Amino acid sequence: MRARIYRPARNAMQSGTAKSRKWVLDFAPATSREVDPLMGWTSSSDTQSQVRLTFATKEDALDYAKEHGIDAEVREPRSRAANIRAGGYGENFATNRRGAWTH
Repeated sequence: MRARIYRPARNAMQSGTAKSRKWVLDFAPATSREVDPLMGWTSSSDTQSQVRLTFATKEDALDYAKEHGIDAEVREPRSRAANIRAGGYGENFATNRRGAWTH
């Protein structure tokens, strides 16, 4: 059984980091998906590919994989870009702004 352990990226549509602090263990699909000829839906008999386990730390996820004989590949998270401003959009309307706000 093959799996990957990773920390999900934050949502690109939000500035917060919700759901990106925990580590996730996903199983790789063992069989390919098949198209149902009548309805056109895709299906698979592999139920492990639907399982997603979350862990507080990477070590917990690795321990779980080792205990259950799962061959896991760890993907380290990439760091954020260094050019992110501290204040952000709200800084444009701050009362203690240093300069005049213009377009």
